[in-house]
Amino acid sequence: MSPVYKGIPFVNVGVIPARLHSTRLTRKILAPINDKPMVVHVYEQALQANSLDEVIIAIDSDDTAEVLKPYNVNTVMTFSDHKSGTDRVAQVVEEMDADVVVNIQGDEPAMEPRLIDDLVKIFKKPNIFMTTAATTDISVEDELDPNVVKVLVDENNIAMAFRREPRQYEMGGYYRHIGVYAFRKKALMKFTKLTQTENEKKYKLEQLRVLDNGLPIHILMTDYTGRGIDTEEDLNAFMKTYG
Repeated sequence: MSPVYKGIPFVNVGVIPARLHSTRLTRKILAPINDKPMVVHVYEQALQANSLDEVIIAIDSDDTAEVLKPYNVNTVMTFSDHKSGTDRVAQVVEEMDADVVVNIQGDEPAMEPRLIDDLVKIFKKPNIFMTTAATTDISVEDELDPNVVKVLVDENNIAMAFRREPRQYEMGGYYRHIGVYAFRKKALMKFTKLTQTENEKKYKLEQLRVLDNGLPIHILMTDYTGRGIDTEEDLNAFMKTYG
């Protein structure tokens, strides 16, 4: 069943897709950071964003529900077979009277509330399909690491490509991608109706579904230093910095 939110007059909604069975780091959304699951840290950061009227964790497992119960977070159970986190987000908001929907990755515990607010502000401009963020904080090691997603950006701050491999010989700025996406609800529902592309499946990058269908992704440029957690090494590095 779909979540029942019809008629609730939220305007901007943040949703944190929280699939339990990750591949590179087992059950990473529940990995303890200072005695609290990683996804709860993301939730608490998102709650501080002035632009969001509601924040929801989109879970897919009774195990996750049980672990999160003591933390008084807002959760919605979603299907376990979604093609991407954004498809999971869409299930949560499909019956909501939402305007802007922000997909906040559950493995970004250092997510800055201001960054979310700045993404939402972009929608004051007309004809924005989707926004995401990139940072100038990128190292040589980042370029070589396939776990670090990079984005090639043109002079108008529109994404030209998202990659896991190092930069190729081409024009445009090359930056580290940040795991947060924002859509108007209508655009989000359009995304879910697009066929999953071969590039998306090959590189496991859902944003490629948008580019492969010729739709624009506006990039918010930042100097954000936080990093998503994909591996045990990432988790250990995060704990050294923030633990």
